[in-house]
Order: sequence, then structure tokens, then C-alpha cells
Amino acid sequence: MSTSEGSLLQDILNGAGGTAGVSTPEFVPADSPFDEAQRTFLNGLFAGIYALSKQSAGDATTAAQTPLKVFFGSQTGTAESLSKDLRKFAGTRGFKAEIADLDSVAPAELAELQHLLIVAATYGEGEPTDNAQGFYAALMDPDAPGLPASLNFSVCGLGDSSYANFNQVSRDIDRRLEELGATRAAPLVTCDVDYDDDYETWRETVFAEPAFSEAAGSAGPALAEPDAGKPAFDKNHPFIATLINCECLNSAGSQKCVNHIEIALSGGGPDLDYQVGDALGIWPLNDMAEVDSILEHAQLTGTEIVSMKSGSMSLRQALFRSLDLMTVTQKTADDWQVTVDQGTHLIDVLRLDSIEMDAQKLVDGLRTLQPRLYSISSSPNKHPGEVHLTVSEVQYELHGTSRQGVASTFLGSRLTPGAALGVYIHRSSHFYLPDDNDTPLIMIGPGTGVAPFRAFLEEREARQATGKNWLFFGDQHQATDYLYAAQLGDWHETGLLTKLDLAWSRDSAEKVYVQHLIEKDGAEFFQWLEDGAAIYVCGDATRMACDVEQAIINVIAKHGELDQPAAQNYLEDLRKTHRYQRDVY
Repeated sequence: MSTSEGSLLQDILNGAGGTAGVSTPEFVPADSPFDEAQRTFLNGLFAGIYALSKQSAGDATTAAQTPLKVFFGSQTGTAESLSKDLRKFAGTRGFKAEIADLDSVAPAELAELQHLLIVAATYGEGEPTDNAQGFYAALMDPDAPGLPASLNFSVCGLGDSSYANFNQVSRDIDRRLEELGATRAAPLVTCDVDYDDDYETWRETVFAEPAFSEAAGSAGPALAEPDAGKPAFDKNHPFIATLINCECLNSAGSQKCVNHIEIALSGGGPDLDYQVGDALGIWPLNDMAEVDSILEHAQLTGTEIVSMKSGSMSLRQALFRSLDLMTVTQKTADDWQVTVDQGTHLIDVLRLDSIEMDAQKLVDGLRTLQPRLYSISSSPNKHPGEVHLTVSEVQYELHGTSRQGVASTFLGSRLTPGAALGVYIHRSSHFYLPDDNDTPLIMIGPGTGVAPFRAFLEEREARQATGKNWLFFGDQHQATDYLYAAQLGDWHETGLLTKLDLAWSRDSAEKVYVQHLIEKDGAEFFQWLEDGAAIYVCGDATRMACDVEQAIINVIAKHGELDQPAAQNYLEDLRKTHRYQRDVY
């Protein structure tokens, strides 16, 4: 046998799992009409083919996993992110999971499934997210079709217990699925803003339940998500950035203080690269004056050592860095045996003469401090190495005393240029510019809702996009509350802003809001839609976004000569094709 034949034989043996010094399986009998070298070669060849067939069979066994559907309702992207985690985790438990948003499925289609998991966020006043509205409405319809008992489901809800309708959407979906006949495989879990532990417990519980564990196929290793690796900086591992500048955009006499904030991201590398439409997560610190007030009313010194999830620390440090000093949940009120109204703060509870408090009891009753997400108001092409925010300082009166927002005043009043702060990029999965630079844009963002549209316009300017741009902006007074007036005015003069409609609610006897201007210019608004325009809305979810949506439906109905249901379907089609996107809070 030649040297090349020997090398080929060794390669085949190695491919079959053989190594030097290990005998080759006997596929060719000794009495076959081949000499020894030929028999050795053929045995190696057949061994390699056999090994490959075994490997393919093994792959097929691993692939024999039980189908699982995971649907999510997500406004900021958290529920979608958890659904991706479920997809990976399900593979290690013998399930092949597919994920999609809730609006991608009709309730009747659920009857074809046997295993279903739903991660649903609640936002606003107990409302479904934008990508769950259609499904939710159809599921709650009295005429919704029945579901078979063979459909095994479980629901995980995301919400904020400081709101009255905490996790309303997930509660409704869980209840309704059971009413329609499906089988609850694991109890509903309603997560608060600090969701990690509750979510992980729910995830483990679901796959341990008989309806899932007994139906599991072959488990495989956890697979990496195809979209990217985990970023170096995230909610739990923020980047330490530097405040460059903070400037109030309102003129003297305004009742508001909206700050333009510039933050340096130098040294963060590609993990801090962002796109317009993304948000910036900010980790605030509490106001030390509030910490002192709480310690005083709790009759504690702050030097007491308390146990936290992250370890032991002084009470003062825990209150300053780690705990929500405002929210008192109903669970906490029950544990402390006090009665609280919606929106009651911790300091109001501590002022009650009847409550006795020790350091650990205080800490155990408080939620952990959470980061805040702010729409980015800059284009990375216009401001490389920087990120800009547009943040209104929250100041108000409650029970006769002044109160303030934690993160907004941290950024606007308690940090000075050069100070450090923890940040991370929260990437948008639904609020982004179209790839086609010719697409007309209609942007509706009163107040601080203008933030992402400043970024959009900077980006379109940098791209030299040819698509038309129409901005609706408004606030209380033009003289004092016209945010980014000079920049918007310049863009209007140069033509980057094709149309600029401004609504001032306190400058006339009749209050004028952006929704009024939409209907006033309804004919042109509808023509832009017919010409392929995409609509973007940013701002308050409770009133503004609802009023704006109704105004758009009215315009479509009137100028498209449609009835209200048909106009709603028109807008729903825009939503499904990503021509109607909202960043509301």
C-alpha cells in the first residue's frame, strides 16, 4: 500500500472514531477475495460510513423533540427577550420551541397545539401591548371558540405592582384560556418589576409539571441564539459612563423642566453601539436627603447591617443604592399590617404612629431599585461616542409635601458634568426607521415624546434620505415649552422637515392638542398614508396615544370613505406591516 493510501486509510479510520493502535471493525470477511491491504482499506471505509450513519441517527434522536409554541406580548422588549430564553431552555428539556408575538396567532389556531407558553406584559392602565391587542380582543370576545383539554398552557405575566391593574392582561389571558376549555399545566405567575427570580421559578415549574415532563422528547444542549451573543453591558452589568452636560430646554416662566442630557460612552466599544429608536437604561441612585428622612421616621441610624440578595451591607447603603424608596405594594402593606391607598409612598407609611420598624423588616418590605428606560434622542452618526436624552424632571405635591422622580432628578439635579453613572443600551425590537430612505414618515411626539424623532431626523439628515418628514409636536406654551425650537426650525427651513405642525394647549382659550391637528389636516394625512407613509407615535400611553389613535382612525374613515370597523382594520394592517409603530409609556 502506498504512502498516500495509508494516509487516506488513517483519515478514514479517524473519521470513524478509530485511532492508531485500535482495531478496525470487521465488515469484510477474512475469506473475501481481497488481499490484506484491500480488506483493511474497505473495513475502514465501511466503518466510517457506519459511524456517520450512527451520528445522523443520533442527530435525528436529538431532533425528536416535542413541539412547543411560545407567544409574547411585549412593549419594551422584555417579554420577547424572556421568550427567547424559553426557546433555549425548552431545548434542554426535550421541547422544540417556536416563538412569535401574540398577534401572530388567532385563538382558534391554539386548538391545534398541545403545549403553549405565554409571556404577556401589561402596560398603561391594564392594557395589552401593541403586539397583543388583536389576540387579546379576540380571546376576550364572548364568541371566542372553545379549546380542547389537550391544550396544556401556562402564563407568565410582567407588570408593575404600583399600578392598580397589576398584571391585568396576564390574569385575563390565564382565566380565559381555562374558561374556553384548555388545561392549565402550571399556575399563573405575575412578576413585578424585579422579575428575574419569579420568572426563573415559573420556567422551572412548567417543565417539571407532568403535562410537560411526561411529554418531553429528547433533550439537547442549550443552543446559542442566532441573533447575537450576550452583550458585555446590560441591565445587570451596566457600563460606567460619564455625564457631559445637562441643559434645561424650557425658558424662564415654564411650569416644567425638561433637560437635554449628553452622556459620553467612550471606552464602551461595540456593545454600546446603538441605533435610532433604541432606549438607554439608566441606573439611578436615591436622593440622600430622602434616605435621611426615612431613617429619621423609622427611628433607625443607618448603620444597622441588613441582608440583601447581593449580600450584607449597611442599611444606609441599601437605601441609597439598592431599594425603591417610594413604592409600597399591597403585599408589603399586608405584611406590615397597615392600610395604604394607591400611590402611597414609604415615607407616608413611616409617619404612621402605629407602625414599629426594624432595619431588616424595612428592607424586606421594599422592592429593589430598577433602572429607567429613556428614548434616545440622538443619532450615533451625528454624535459618535455620545448618547443624548430628553428627560422631564418629575416634581409634584402629595399629602402636603414635595415629591420627586428618582431617575429624572438624579440626571437633572443631582449629577454634575464629569460624574459617573451606570448605563446600558436597550435595543428596540419594533420602533425603528424603515430601511427605505424614500419612505415618508409621520412622527407624532408631544412633550418629551419628541426625543426619538430628533434622533430620526438627525439620522435621516446623515443618510441624506429623500423621504418626506412630517412632525406633530406640542406642549403647553410656545414661548416657554418649544423643545429643540432652533433645530426643528432649521430643519423646516432646509426642507428636511417637510411639514411641522405645532399644538399649544395653554396659548388660547380652546386647548389644542396634536390629535386636533391630525384631524384638521386629515385629507393630507390620509394621502401620505396612501403614498406609503409610516406613522410613529411616542409619549404618554394613558391618554395621548389613545386620543391620537382615535384621531387617525377618524381620518382614515372620513377621507378613505370607510366605516369605523373598516378604518380600524386599515390601521391594523399598517401595524402588521410595521407602518404604525408606537413607543409609549
